[in-house]
Amino acid sequence: MKNQPIAPMDALNRLSGFHQYCLDEPVRLCYVSRNLCQMLGAPESELLSEASDGYLPFLHPEDREEYESSLHQLAQAPQTKTIQYRLICRDGRTLLVLDTVTSYELDGRRMADSILTDVTGQQQVRAQQETGRYLRALSEVYDKIFEFDQRKHTVKCLYGQNSPSFRWLQNIPMEMESATENWITSTAAPEDRQPLREFFQTYWKDPSDRPARILYRARASTGEMKPYAGLFLKLDEGISLYCCRCCQNEQEAEALRQENDSLKNVQALTMQFTEGVMAFELEDNRVRPLYGGDNLRSFFGFTPEQWLELVKTRPTVREFIAKSGIAYGDIQALFSKGEAEFPYFDMHTGTYRRIRAICSRKYDGTGKCYVMLYRMDTPRELPKEPLVYIRAFGYFDVFVGEQPIAFRNEKSKELFALLVDRKGGFITSEEAISFLWEEESANSLTMARYRKVALRLKNTLEEYGIADIVESVNGKRRLIPERVKCDLYDYLSGQEEYAHLFKGSYLTNYSWSETTLSELTGEYLYPKNL
Repeated sequence: MKNQPIAPMDALNRLSGFHQYCLDEPVRLCYVSRNLCQMLGAPESELLSEASDGYLPFLHPEDREEYESSLHQLAQAPQTKTIQYRLICRDGRTLLVLDTVTSYELDGRRMADSILTDVTGQQQVRAQQETGRYLRALSEVYDKIFEFDQRKHTVKCLYGQNSPSFRWLQNIPMEMESATENWITSTAAPEDRQPLREFFQTYWKDPSDRPARILYRARASTGEMKPYAGLFLKLDEGISLYCCRCCQNEQEAEALRQENDSLKNVQALTMQFTEGVMAFELEDNRVRPLYGGDNLRSFFGFTPEQWLELVKTRPTVREFIAKSGIAYGDIQALFSKGEAEFPYFDMHTGTYRRIRAICSRKYDGTGKCYVMLYRMDTPRELPKEPLVYIRAFGYFDVFVGEQPIAFRNEKSKELFALLVDRKGGFITSEEAISFLWEEESANSLTMARYRKVALRLKNTLEEYGIADIVESVNGKRRLIPERVKCDLYDYLSGQEEYAHLFKGSYLTNYSWSETTLSELTGEYLYPKNL
């Protein structure tokens, strides 16, 4: 029998996207409002049918795992949680919603009530405002900013520092390749034209999240040839900003060239970049924030609320960097040189990272100066001995350090064993189902069951801080062998020191392991080198 909501039915039907769950396994919808049906364009019978996945198919595929993880957390104890995700309606529209879910116990069952707020329009307005603030911050550091739209194949000048040659075409879209070629031919030094062409073409082919940087000489508005530094910043999947500024002098340009040479990348410096950009204004040795992404706010130790407060309080430079780990002497060096990098150890990810900073001018404590910062990753170095040890010979177990993982669900442990057996190869949902439930075929019920198993495995690995050993791509999963130590992988390496590890048993817990066991036994009895 369906659990009926306590509130009057008419009131619930008017609530935006109201629906109700039973969080006991398997999680299922037990009530949907007319408002939700109208929002999705789906009948009540479809959403409540046990033969379908109910609400889940309407979620954007990239948001489903996080959504299911949130429901798992809500089932642990009564609480209220707000989740943001995208819904794909039956008519093809994509909605961005805030889902406020309250979990509780009723008659011995774990339940949850959900109310949706459509914030699609608000998000678009906020995105436009945020982009505007971002551009204003960039314009304090860079002389010119161009928007490259690869979806429309156009380029337009967003900011030209009131240059007469750019003012007339500001915000006018032009054909991307021809406009870029005209600009290179008419302004760049002859010896830098071909490197510039290659720089732009390379970025257009692969507009990755890493900002590409190049040094070149071009004609300024005064007619003089001056050194410039250019940088690509990716805004979204189709739009990138090209920002350039005139280097203050030849010595600065030469220092940048030497830096590029030392990294064996003469014409362009490509740096790993995680979504973190910050800009602030300096005046009389006090800081006024202009723009700050979440990553860099957290690096400097400020919450979003504290960041807004800084606009009013305008802390000193010492106060601003107090929680960042940056030495005051290094900041002084930044002001005197105009550019600097700050390495630090990120305790959250266990990796070394870098902050790169650029000043709009050399700063001696007087007047105004603007500083732009980028957060960059250095290549991760894996430890010589991985933290995770997997025992596949005999009974299957996984250890973090010396601590065995206590899998609360046997099927999630078995899924992990399947990933080990694949030796780094991907396994699809359908293939995993054929092993986990050998007597059942892949259908909507087993797919829903499998998603819950995969989610439990993800939650378990996250609890032990090792979620990065499993990669998930479009529903396929694999174990990353380089991030674990496993007796099976050691034995298969063929190194003599591991030849003794296999003694005739393999993943004893699981019947499907017999195929690999027979291969191992054949190799054990008839080694290839004999």
